[in-house]
Amino acid sequence: MSDRVSDESWEPAWFTPENVDTVIVAFPDVYGRLLGKRMTRDHFCNHVVTRGMEACNYLLTVDIDMEPLPGFKLASWEQGYSDFHAQVDLHSLRPVPWQEGTAIVLCNLVHEDGSPVEEAPRRVLSRQLEKLAERGLRAHMGSELEFYLFDESYRALVRKRFSDAAQASDYLIDYHILQPGRDEDVLRRLRNEMTAAGITVECSKGEWGKGQHEVNLAYAEASEMADRHVIYKLGAKEIAAQQERSVSFMAKWAADQAGSSFHVHSSLWDTEGERNLFWDEGQECESELFRYFLGGLLKHSRELSYFFAPTVNSYKRYQAGSWAPTRLVWAHDNRTVGFRVVGHGESLRIENRVPGADANPYLAFAATVAAGLRGIEEELSCGDPYRGDAYAGEDLPRVPGSLEEATDLLEHSDLARAAFGDEVLEFYVHTARLEAGAFRQAVTDWERARYFEQM
Repeated sequence: MSDRVSDESWEPAWFTPENVDTVIVAFPDVYGRLLGKRMTRDHFCNHVVTRGMEACNYLLTVDIDMEPLPGFKLASWEQGYSDFHAQVDLHSLRPVPWQEGTAIVLCNLVHEDGSPVEEAPRRVLSRQLEKLAERGLRAHMGSELEFYLFDESYRALVRKRFSDAAQASDYLIDYHILQPGRDEDVLRRLRNEMTAAGITVECSKGEWGKGQHEVNLAYAEASEMADRHVIYKLGAKEIAAQQERSVSFMAKWAADQAGSSFHVHSSLWDTEGERNLFWDEGQECESELFRYFLGGLLKHSRELSYFFAPTVNSYKRYQAGSWAPTRLVWAHDNRTVGFRVVGHGESLRIENRVPGADANPYLAFAATVAAGLRGIEEELSCGDPYRGDAYAGEDLPRVPGSLEEATDLLEHSDLARAAFGDEVLEFYVHTARLEAGAFRQAVTDWERARYFEQM
């Protein structure tokens, strides 16, 4: 947030004792959730601003139910589960309009010796952005997130084991005005309160699902966009809960419903953020840099798919005719491909349609940058745009079909090892394998319905 009181003070004008009594000090975990502590304003100002806070290092090695998982070098029972040190990033400080008297600030994690925790998602992204900066480049990203809205609270849905969940509409509402108007108790608050938090919302709209909506966040520098994204998801759930409703960012919440996407819009700019380098002003067309960056995405996104689709559920979204891509090709304004090129001039950008709404934005952005950078380094041409229905292209490169397949591809990716480092790669491969293994051991409702009597 801007609007500083003075050059000598880190405190923005709104951060007064009258406005703020609680500060959430948090960091994103591997799932893109925010973990941390709520501080009194006085303790935050007098101690945490300069000294940071401590947080147990097991928090990057748990499953989504917070159970400690074995086999990590980063943290374990054998090592005693010591603390990380969390250093506040004051540039991320912003008000939380949906929580009375509250602000939030995000942190970078470091070890006891002061070295960065390389596996932390915020650090994974910052390393890729540093590599861009060495070339005089900066990445601008935009998050386009879809979700399902329900007319029941989270606790009510848990008690009924999510059966017969009351979706916010009884019919598909893509671009509808009537039905989304009935959901304005949540959507209006999302648009206005996110913008008041410095997370500028461009619009909301109905999506191609029953009770499915999309909220578009205005683009920003990549690290700022990732911060906005995770705070937005937290806020969306909290605002819905305050209205006794719920939202889900699952990639595929139901087999007979459309999946929820997280379309990543990306472009490369000069270091001052004044010129979109994807556009060649002299030739009035896409630049060579654009073609190389897109070439890298085409060649390497398959092996980096785990960062776009991190759960077992993620891969159930990739179905023909579902608006989610199945083929890794590009085209101008074609929603059947993995990479859709839109805009022109300063607005020219690549829309990566592969990530689902369950993806961690820091990791999805980092993978996008890493693949594009390799394309620039190797001067990979993106070739000609695909024409027609990419779903029908049986010979085209496919999105991986499962978490296991994506994990194998990641483990053997020379690009991932070079871009992220051995320890980071091994950390996320191990995380993915544990998640896939947990599902293999689970007994699902589908299995009971299919086999209980018949077998």
